[in-house]
Amino acid sequence: MNKNQDIHGNDVPLSNYRGKVLLIVNVASNCVLTQSNYRELNILYDKYKHQGFEILAFPSNQFAWQEPGTNEEIREAVCTRFKAEFPIFEKVFVFRVTSFVTYYHHYQLI
Repeated sequence: MNKNQDIHGNDVPLSNYRGKVLLIVNVASNCVLTQSNYRELNILYDKYKHQGFEILAFPSNQFAWQEPGTNEEIREAVCTRFKAEFPIFEKVFVFRVTSFVTYYHHYQLI
């Protein structure tokens, strides 16, 4: 596995991030801290994005069921309500082996 799909359904090769500093985060639209988390992530991304820093956000519903929506619903919330400018990927299942491989490949690019 060496690519993922973004929240728009486009294939995104992990090699796009080779040589960059990555912050890989699990996000959820219905968490009590969602608004403040996105605000802080946006500030961090805006400050360092021109220095080789990327935030890669992976929505998941596996932590207290706080991301129950479809990718389309997530995209609407994240891009419209929270104004995320960093890459948002399709909803993932982090307890699957394939998800572990995805995260492993991300870390190998650093």
